[in-house]
Amino acid sequence: MRKFLVALLIALFFIVTISKADNLSPESVEGARTVSTETAKLLFDKGYFFLDVRGLSDYRMGHIPGAYHLSVKSDFDEQKLSVIVKKDQPVVMYCNGTSCLGSSIAIEKAIGWGWTNIFYYREGIKDWNSKGYPIFAIRP
Repeated sequence: MRKFLVALLIALFFIVTISKADNLSPESVEGARTVSTETAKLLFDKGYFFLDVRGLSDYRMGHIPGAYHLSVKSDFDEQKLSVIVKKDQPVVMYCNGTSCLGSSIAIEKAIGWGWTNIFYYREGIKDWNSKGYPIFAIRP
């Protein structure tokens, strides 16, 4: 019985590990430049446009100061994106981090619509926050 329980626990561990790996964001997105947190901070300091594609409640809890918001799940479309940034202007897109697929999905859409100067900040807000970089929250 003990061997069975150990085997069952090991099997469950592998199932959970594999399912979590399936939800990781891609390392890169074709047509975009992947940037680290340090590079994202340099781009922030230079005044680049940042676009947070998380849900509105996440955005309100804390986002990179000055970042625009378009939720990839609800209001991300070509017309709204074109109001924020021109197709040839640099823009940094991010979401929650490596477990969030939102920024990669948004980038693929934007590239399909003709945007050409996109930075993929895969590590996202979680890593930004862990480095102690500025966060802006909207208080109710």
